[in-house]
Amino acid sequence: MLHRKKTNVALWVLQVLLGLFFVLASGAPKLLLPAEALPMPIPIAQPLLWFIGVAEMAGGLGLILPGLFRIHTGITPLAAAGLVVVTVCATGYNLAGGQPGSAVFAIVVGLLCAFVAYGRWKLAPLRDSTRPPTALTAA
Repeated sequence: MLHRKKTNVALWVLQVLLGLFFVLASGAPKLLLPAEALPMPIPIAQPLLWFIGVAEMAGGLGLILPGLFRIHTGITPLAAAGLVVVTVCATGYNLAGGQPGSAVFAIVVGLLCAFVAYGRWKLAPLRDSTRPPTALTAA
């Protein structure tokens, strides 16, 4: 029981930090700033940049809001898995652009997202407030 509680706390800390990173530091600039204002090694078309920004914002919000409001909590591991895909693409982009340091950062963020996805799927799943715990989920 204590192990599960510590895992839950660690996952929440990661979810909040990653969620804030993807919403505020990564997604918002892609949506609010013109492509020319962003430091990118390879130019990206504005519509693709907006798509990436929306995906990052949705993923970041999906890490935090379902668990916070205890509604549709199954979205959280899906959001984390989606962010893994985004970070894998970012790793390839940074490597192609000759920025190995940024690629390593993207890999680390992707691994943290993968841990959140696995943790919320298997180790310490979140529960909806509308569903009473069953014998299988309470164990």
